[in-house]
Amino acid sequence: MRTIRRAGLNYLRSNGGGPDQGAKGGMTFVMNRPQDAFGPLLKWWRTRRRLSQFDLALEAGMSQRHVSFLETGRAKPSRYAVGQICAALEMPAAERDVMLVSAGFAPQSVDTPWSAEVRAAVDASIAHVLTGHEPFPAVSIDRIWNLQRANESARAFFAVAGGTGQPNLLRELFSPGALRGNIRNWPEVARALFRLLDLEVARRPHDAEAKALLEELTELPGVAEAVADRVSAHPAPVLSIDVTIEGAELRLFSLIATVGMTMDATLDDLRIETLLPANEATRRWFMDLRR
Repeated sequence: MRTIRRAGLNYLRSNGGGPDQGAKGGMTFVMNRPQDAFGPLLKWWRTRRRLSQFDLALEAGMSQRHVSFLETGRAKPSRYAVGQICAALEMPAAERDVMLVSAGFAPQSVDTPWSAEVRAAVDASIAHVLTGHEPFPAVSIDRIWNLQRANESARAFFAVAGGTGQPNLLRELFSPGALRGNIRNWPEVARALFRLLDLEVARRPHDAEAKALLEELTELPGVAEAVADRVSAHPAPVLSIDVTIEGAELRLFSLIATVGMTMDATLDDLRIETLLPANEATRRWFMDLRR
């Protein structure tokens, strides 16, 4: 197993990161919308949520007439009103920023002493979770699966499983190569992960980066066929991954956690994926990584 540990270090170096070095990923969306774009955006989101003006007014605590005036541009929203509307529409933090800018306000997700302190606390907590999950793999990723941090077991696992050091885990898993070939149930895994990204695009419709990645993955060999039934395939509570490494048949399941109830787009972007053994043989295999 020492060769596996060395391979993990090589994988880390090729990936340009470490357990205390996270790449700062960010959301790509248009922040220079004209201020009169708020009305059309509001109507678009309300229609998307299948709410009438009356329904939205009830949820946001305002009159139906005011909602109508906001959509037509006859009235300008206050920052508080934008917040109430975004909360009623259950919009992600990054999309709330788009709405604020379109109404002529600064985005919520700005660097302030408070947000810096909270982000530092979250960052330390993530490092604690990754370290505490040893000897099993755990990674910190953003909304489109760009790798930010990985514990030692994750780096070693991806290295010996055929990983190339690609910083985006979806590209790593979907691209033809050793890693994809070693995943025995790759079509099932591909469908589940593609569905998760598809849902992320639906959740953040102005996220051009996520849309581009979705299209890119679809163009890879064998992906379109594997995910053809994604509309009817609902993601399972846990994702099972069956991998063959050096003759050992491993079975793991995946759990993905997010930061709850955040008003900050950067924090809303964070994900932690942990892999856990689904049988005793897999558990013993990972325990041997520490020897």
